[in-house]
Amino acid sequence: MYITCLDLEGVLVPEIWIAFAEESGIPELKRTTRDEPDYDKLMKWRLGILKEHGLGLKEIQETIAKIDPLPGAKEFLDELRSFTQVIIISDTFSQFAGPLMEKLGWPTIFCNSLEVAENGEITGFQMRCENSKYTTVRALQSIGYDTIASGDSHNDLGMIQASKAGFLFKSTEQIKADHPEIPAYETYEELMAAIKGAMK
Repeated sequence: MYITCLDLEGVLVPEIWIAFAEESGIPELKRTTRDEPDYDKLMKWRLGILKEHGLGLKEIQETIAKIDPLPGAKEFLDELRSFTQVIIISDTFSQFAGPLMEKLGWPTIFCNSLEVAENGEITGFQMRCENSKYTTVRALQSIGYDTIASGDSHNDLGMIQASKAGFLFKSTEQIKADHPEIPAYETYEELMAAIKGAMK
């Protein structure tokens, strides 16, 4: 039995922090897990910038409300869910993901949560578990599933490499060069064909 595990940002929807960086005019916030492998370090740095500029959850959610899934993402997901179980495993936060899940037809997502003060300041974050993507894939395997995984960033490599089949999708040239052993695709058609092929 198969479960397909997909990253969210960069794979199905645009990068939330890049969209917010453009909206807020703070270019430093464009840094993502494609650039910084240490997620804990990246998030603490982001929260410091938000505090410095007096920005909180409300401002980020206003940007998220304007974000649409990548062209073809919902159709890809609908077709994928017609023949296999799909779980989106993301390092984003439930407070960010809700509006995007609605636009994608409410797929299952495993993500983290933010700690938010009464005034809306984001004071911290709670990770679901350590190394969550890899840990989740291994847990699914422990209950009898074969996993197929795809993502675009450093933090997706663990789940991709631990799965029966794994693919990079819309990744960076650097990550693709560092991991030539992982098939890399740019279109949903290619990724769909690869997933179907892996299930044969």
